[in-house]
Amino acid sequence: MTLEELLELPPTVNVVTAARALGISAHKAYELIRTGTFPVKVLSLGQTVKVPTAGLWAALGVQPSLRE
Repeated sequence: MTLEELLELPPTVNVVTAARALGISAHKAYELIRTGTFPVKVLSLGQTVKVPTAGLWAALGVQPSLRE
């Protein structure tokens, strides 16, 4: 995923998109979430798991500039 793509993500993303941003497989991402070692705090919403984009940016060291 390019920096531009990262900066265009919505406020939360699914685990597959977060895994892609981190350069890991979705399977590995779900495994890390299950073991509590995923590098970003996740939001469990019933059967759905969302990853806050701001946390993903922080884990990747991306600091988006404020856009007008």
